[in-house]
Formats: sequence, structure tokens, C-alpha cells
Amino acid sequence: MAPTPRPVDVPSLVSDAREGRSRAVARLISLVEDGHPALPEVMAALAPHAGSAHVVGLTGSPGVGKSTTTAALITALRARDQRVAVLAVDPSSPFSGGALLGDRIRMEQHATDPGVFIRSVASRGHLGGLSFATPQALRVLDAAGFDVVLLETVGVGQSEVEVAARADTTVVIVAPGMGDGIQAAKAGILEVGDVFVVNKADRDGADDTVRDLRHMIQLGNRERSVDWRTPVVRTVASRADGIPDLLEALDAHRSWLEESGTLAARRSQRARSEIEAIVLADLRRRLGGDGGLVPDELASAVASGTTDVYAAAHQVLGAVTARPEPQ
Repeated sequence: MAPTPRPVDVPSLVSDAREGRSRAVARLISLVEDGHPALPEVMAALAPHAGSAHVVGLTGSPGVGKSTTTAALITALRARDQRVAVLAVDPSSPFSGGALLGDRIRMEQHATDPGVFIRSVASRGHLGGLSFATPQALRVLDAAGFDVVLLETVGVGQSEVEVAARADTTVVIVAPGMGDGIQAAKAGILEVGDVFVVNKADRDGADDTVRDLRHMIQLGNRERSVDWRTPVVRTVASRADGIPDLLEALDAHRSWLEESGTLAARRSQRARSEIEAIVLADLRRRLGGDGGLVPDELASAVASGTTDVYAAAHQVLGAVTARPEPQ
């Protein structure tokens, strides 16, 4: 039998997190990652305090400088006296399931700043560049009173578009000479990017990368008839060059989101996805574990032609609705 989780004093923990105590924030995110039984109580206590943070997702292929850009953004935001949280989603260790890269090491200059909270979480094999726990972890950081939450994805290329469903503003970072323009078009990144950054812009080919991106963005915007004019910002994040321009673009996009009503629509869609994920997880639990909603014998019956997929689906739904919730 699995060990019984330790009891949690949720009101005290949430109160400490709201007062800016990093240990309490870290503990709440640990509860999220562990799927602790107190999680519903935690989310209920946090709900009235959420909704103020600007969630900025940073995505892009490995090697483009996401962590360096994130560190430079932290410095610039702190200069404006804004509290900043970073949720860095890393590839999972195949042995422990824990975060493998540890982005906190690359942002160590901010580790002692009480206005900065940095947490690496493991993707644990979840597709889309994000962790399954990411939505609730973002809610913890939002409710804890951070002004900006930076969500940095693992950097796995075409599957990273999921970040757009979790962030208010999605920043796509590319670099010259890496074929990122073509990659962006293939991956559908053009549709999810609100701001594009050409990092390492002191390299040869930067002008070509900027030109190609702007051309593809113009074509994409024309097809989708969007009002937001997607900017392309040049940076050399290792020297903080162009970071003020990036901040200006982020501020402009936040203003546009609020004025156009897009912010409320995006957050509503985000909540819908979270609800569906929790419902599906609970259905799997009711059917007896993490192996999935469909029993092996039923899948085999469909594969062999003994039954069809619709009949099998109705059978699964019938089992779910007929089975009482485990106590």
C-alpha cells in the first residue's frame, strides 16, 4: 500500500505564500506535483487571489538561448520592482522522474533575490513541452502575488505549441543559422507566437532570419485576420541587448489582450482545458488505475473486429457512469 500523505495546514500554507514566503510557495507546488489529497482544498483557497499575474511563455528549439533570455528578463523586470516567478519545465530523468537540466543553475544570480522565485519541474514524459502539473503550478504562482510568471518550456521543437494554451503571451525565440524559420512554419509556431525574438542577433544571418520571419508572419496574419501585429525583436540576451525592446513588446501585447477582450477568452479556454484534464484523470482513477480508460480486452476486441470502436466507447462510458466513486 502507498504511504498515507502527511496532513497539510492549507490555510497557513496559503497565507504564508500570499505573504511572499518562498518555502510556502515551493511546498504548494510540491503538493501539485505529487497530486496530494489536499490539492482541491489548496485550489479553493487560492482561487480568490488568482488572475493578476501576466503569464509569459517562452518557447523555442534547444540552443536558442531560452534560459539566457529568461535570466535577462528577470533582471529587467526586477529593475521595475516587479515580483517575478519562473516555472522552468525540464526533461525528466529516466530514473527518478525529476527535472534533469535544472534551469535554476543557469539563473543562479537571482537565487538570493526575495522578489524572484525559480522552480524547475519535470515534464515526466508529457507531450507538448509542458508538465501535466503546469496549470495548477501557474495558479499557485499567480495567487502568490507575482506580477509576472515566466513559463519556460523544455525545448523539444514541434511539440511545444502547447505553451500557447497556458500563457497569456507566448514568446517564440529563434536563432540565426538553425533553420528556425522553416521549423516555425512546419511546427505551427507561427500561429501561437505573440512575440518573436531573434536571439544571438550579432551572428551572421540574423538579418535574413528577421526578414523571413516577418514575411511569414505577414502571410499568416493575412490568412487569420488578426488585429495584433506580431513584432520581431532582435536580442543578444547574454549582453541584455534588445531586452528593453522585448519588455516593450510584452507590455504592448498585455494591453492589447485586455482592450480586445482576448485575455478573458484565453483564460476561459485555459480553465476549460484544466477542468477536462481533471475530469479525465478522475475517470481513469474510477476505472482502477493509471493504465487508461480502456481495458486491454476491449481494445483487443476492436483490433480483432469482434466489436467496433463506437460500441466499445459506449461500453466504457457505461462502466464509468455505473461505478460509484471510490471512498
